[in-house]
Amino acid sequence: MKNRNTGITGQGRLRCAAQYTAVLFLTVVLLSGCGKEEQLSNTKQGMNAVEALQYEEALAHFQAALEKGEDVRALYRGMGLAYMGMTRYEEAIHYLEAALHESSGRVDDLDFDINYYLATAYYKSGRPEDAVSAYNAILALRPREKNAFYLRGYVRLSQNDFDNAQKDFDAAVALDGKDYDQMIRIYMALEEYGYKEAGMVYLQKVMAENEKSISDYDMGRMSYYMGDYEKARDYLSKMDSSKDYGAALYLGRTYEALGDYNYASGIYAAYTENDQTKAEIYNQLGLCRMQMKEYTAALEAFQAAMNIEDNGMMQSLKFNEIVAYEYMGDFKTASALMNSYLKSYPDDETAKREYEFLRTR
Repeated sequence: MKNRNTGITGQGRLRCAAQYTAVLFLTVVLLSGCGKEEQLSNTKQGMNAVEALQYEEALAHFQAALEKGEDVRALYRGMGLAYMGMTRYEEAIHYLEAALHESSGRVDDLDFDINYYLATAYYKSGRPEDAVSAYNAILALRPREKNAFYLRGYVRLSQNDFDNAQKDFDAAVALDGKDYDQMIRIYMALEEYGYKEAGMVYLQKVMAENEKSISDYDMGRMSYYMGDYEKARDYLSKMDSSKDYGAALYLGRTYEALGDYNYASGIYAAYTENDQTKAEIYNQLGLCRMQMKEYTAALEAFQAAMNIEDNGMMQSLKFNEIVAYEYMGDFKTASALMNSYLKSYPDDETAKREYEFLRTR
């Protein structure tokens, strides 16, 4: 079944976490510290509502916090996050900047936390130059902040400034040449913007330089990203994928890439027998079931993942749940869920187009 507006197959619309790696800069380095937040009941309730994607409710709590004289800096920060969740980025910028202005003048961890969010809001609002400036401010005070180098490089790459982006990526690598997660993020960012070969160089170099010390897991997953699936399979098969999360995830993905969805689903299912806390495993299992046209089983996998507290990928799971209902022919449920989805993720253009299709069924 095709989306009437995009021509993309429903299967192609399904989402896995890997598809969002190139925009991990929106969340991967954000700090959790909130100063006095734990002591402020309304502010804390507001932050809980933000985490639950209940942004209007969150704003009501923050307004109550303001009226009761709670920590202005913390509640302004919270309001900024709520408006970011609502994709109202200019308002988010207003409150995040206000939170920075409430600083005592002595730079602390919360200032850096707010600056990271502010950089994200600038970028999302179409102000990449301001995002770069925010990262410049971070690096001026913390010149060894490798995440800021990576994120600034990503923003520059998105603006076709490959040379300066590469300088930032190189700086991030120089600070920690064995941060394989970062190396993969760099590769995927470069691949996204059409510089796959440049991204491959980073992976090849780190694999060569650390050949004697790198683990089978890291060799396997980097081989996977490089497209050498047979090599990835050989390394990852040395591990116990029924108990090792990383091995299960990447060995399963490797078999998916090789076209063996049945074997891949078996790997994921075997892992869930020992550990029911990993949402991404359930999501990948659901994706495999969709490929095998086992839509009810796919739906069960997506919903199992959604029931995991703080799963970190609720948007992907909710979207995949909707697609599963669509393939099952339950357009009424799919449409209702999509309506709810768009209230939480109003800037998802693909979902908006899909909703228009569902409403005609």
